[in-house]
Amino acid sequence: MNNNVYGIDLGTCNFKVFCKSTGKFFSEKNTIAIINKNQIYAYGDDAYAMYEKAPVNIRVTFPVVSGVIADYNFLSIMIFEYLEKKIKGKVKNADFLVAVPTDITDVEKRAFIELFYKNKFHPKTVMLCEKPLAAAVGLGIDVNEPIGEMIVDVGADTIEISVISMGGIVLSDILNLGSNRLDDSIISHIRKEFNLVIGKKTAGALKENLGSGLPGRQENLVVVGLDVVSGLPVEREISAEVVYNAIKGNLESICTSVKMILEKTPPELARDIINSGIYITGGGSKIKDLDKLFTQITNIKVNTCDNPEETVVRGLAKISSDSKYKRLPYTMKNISTSK
Repeated sequence: MNNNVYGIDLGTCNFKVFCKSTGKFFSEKNTIAIINKNQIYAYGDDAYAMYEKAPVNIRVTFPVVSGVIADYNFLSIMIFEYLEKKIKGKVKNADFLVAVPTDITDVEKRAFIELFYKNKFHPKTVMLCEKPLAAAVGLGIDVNEPIGEMIVDVGADTIEISVISMGGIVLSDILNLGSNRLDDSIISHIRKEFNLVIGKKTAGALKENLGSGLPGRQENLVVVGLDVVSGLPVEREISAEVVYNAIKGNLESICTSVKMILEKTPPELARDIINSGIYITGGGSKIKDLDKLFTQITNIKVNTCDNPEETVVRGLAKISSDSKYKRLPYTMKNISTSK
């Protein structure tokens, strides 16, 4: 690939960009605020600041849902405006390397390619790369080796569990049980236990500050919500134990799915996984002691990393620069390159 390359990870919560010409990484909330039904009022971090606070004439939306494109037109406008105005990159005739989930249809994959080709900037090429492979490369794994590795990518809407070897996906499963589901469980549990209605941002803060894969955390956090009986805003101190009880059922479901993939893994690859351990990544993997929970359930060591939400885009950066990974990106036939 030439030097005018962008690696893009379009996550549900955030989209991450690598610009090869500058060597820099960028991250922005994957959020759009729409006014008058068809005009973009704000996007990115500015739009997310309006979430749950906007007046009725402004709709705040997330254009990627469960790893696939839900709002094609607005997403296209946002991405290219972000690349051109905020990153100030050279977008025309650029090469794009886009990370996509494994278990999505060809139609959904084609939408990622058309998102870039059917735009006024006319990219030179648009290539796709499977997210588990990009995440593995970002974690420092040589995916070309005949060694089995398990990657658990905990995203906002989905969790992708994959076993990889020799640059390919041997087994994979996508769960519609990402960190947003944990937020919903916290909202439901607090309403049931305390007759208190809280917003999703507050639930997310509780998960990030008090959430844990194992019981025993002692911290507390004061939140503001609406009392169901009086309808008035009130303050309430929420303990880490309450948050744990809210999310433990979801965490157990994740562990069950990891065990099911392990049971399906060929013996020789399973041996490799025992030796190297399970790798957990994605923004949702930052829950305290999630790695210890996985180890407790599977009896296999679990590897964590710094900045797990960036592993995919950092993998794309390596793939775009290192010739030994040239077989990982691919394109799809019968894609029109005209606008």
